[in-house]
Amino acid sequence: MDKNKIAQLISEGKAVLGIEFGSTRIKGVLIDEENNPIAQGGHEWENRFENGIWTYSLDDIWDGLADCYADMKKNVQETYGVEITKLAGLGISGMMHGYMPFDKAGNLLYPFRTWRNTITGNAAKLLTEMFDFNIPQRWTISHCIESLCFRNENFKDVDYVLTLAGYVHYMLTGVKAVGIGEASGIFPIDSETLDYDKKMLDKIDNYLAENYGGLSISKVLPKVLVAGENAGYLTEEGAKRLDRSGKLEKGCPVCPCEGDAGTGMVATNSVKVRTGNVSAGTSVFAMVVLEKALKKVHEEIDLVTTPSGEAVGMVHCNNCTSDINAWVSLFGEVLKSFGALVSANDLYTTLFNAALDGAKNGGGLMSYNYFSGEHVTGFTSGRPLFTREENAEFTLANFMRVQLYTALGALKTGLDIMQKEENVKIDSIFGHGGFFKTKDVGQKILAAAIDAPVSVMATAGEGGAWGIAVLASYMLHKSDNETLSEFLENKVFKGQEYYTVQPDASDVEGFNEFISKYKKGLAVEKAAVENL
Repeated sequence: MDKNKIAQLISEGKAVLGIEFGSTRIKGVLIDEENNPIAQGGHEWENRFENGIWTYSLDDIWDGLADCYADMKKNVQETYGVEITKLAGLGISGMMHGYMPFDKAGNLLYPFRTWRNTITGNAAKLLTEMFDFNIPQRWTISHCIESLCFRNENFKDVDYVLTLAGYVHYMLTGVKAVGIGEASGIFPIDSETLDYDKKMLDKIDNYLAENYGGLSISKVLPKVLVAGENAGYLTEEGAKRLDRSGKLEKGCPVCPCEGDAGTGMVATNSVKVRTGNVSAGTSVFAMVVLEKALKKVHEEIDLVTTPSGEAVGMVHCNNCTSDINAWVSLFGEVLKSFGALVSANDLYTTLFNAALDGAKNGGGLMSYNYFSGEHVTGFTSGRPLFTREENAEFTLANFMRVQLYTALGALKTGLDIMQKEENVKIDSIFGHGGFFKTKDVGQKILAAAIDAPVSVMATAGEGGAWGIAVLASYMLHKSDNETLSEFLENKVFKGQEYYTVQPDASDVEGFNEFISKYKKGLAVEKAAVENL
């Protein structure tokens, strides 16, 4: 579509907007009627560690949203010479899980607790045993029960509980509802009823009635909706929160909000059985759509759903690229001190490519990227750590290869359980996120970790913001009885180009050697946490 047609489409209010609140960036993507990205905007932000809690403030959320939208408006004006005054549809996505409890007056009772917090071990254990179903620490229900039963907080004052995406959606539409994929990180889902699992809800409500005076979890959770349903309309107040200039009109339909896990599945066309994707950025997680139930409960594997409700096995790890980013920043400082000004893109590209020349097993170097706790390997807090054997090959290539290996170390631990113990079959894995930005490198490292081919799509760089825009488009444009999988296959990804890297046998062997030492060295990381 040429610029004039796109300009007309935007002016007529036929474009669809998706916005995702990632861990380090809020991103907006505008798409046309054929689901192609036509404009984007962004806002950088970062969580803070306050009073033992990883959090963002409400001002962070709303200032960030407005700045992201303003940046997208600027992109539209500069590219097409028009202004956005109305939208055909809208979707909101955010970091999956987390905890935002509100009272009847709409006041946030405690600071937003993000997915990064590993402070709900007592509740997660209680719920996992009660349900015979793995309940991770970062899930919303874990935070609810930890708050009520173990932190002695005033849970009786809680009127409703939301995730970040659910909160933003509610403030834009007035509707307390979330997409089923997002809901599956709040409370276990029954894929038959496409709602919270009633038996489990009854169990926890009965437990609370007996021990805490009749408090009910079922009464505070948001409504569950599936992909394709309408989840409300942009209100006048919501439009002003998005566009502080006041030029955006109210009234566009809004799709069910989703977590970044769900939008990542959409963005990689990984919603069919035996397909999967790995999202690798600040955190890293793998999602595999299951063809049958797992044989037993594994604390390392979460059972969630696609945006349309199919069961998914998920391995979620809190730490991925933060330590890589810190080292790259340090190398940039070194170069700057010598008067060499190298762009961040060139720095990352050069250092990532250097990793491919490293020893397959890391050359005797070891690193742990644990900025925060890592439940898959049993850590409630972390310390970034680098060490090496006395006769190690301490080269830049080996150093960078180990940084990339360790970024997937915890993920590898969980995926081994899914693939080797549960015999989960995966026909295709797609990668997306910053880890895969440098051509070949991230794909080769992941292919070595899982001993399977890894593909990257051209549109994967648009990420979850594009994914939630596509879900809004599905709500608007789906045919009668057209499933999400069919919509993606026929109207979004048909003819899509992607690049696939096959695993190299020597890389696989080298990664296995590394991961064996990685597991033994966890005792060193534990000592660092306890003593530093």
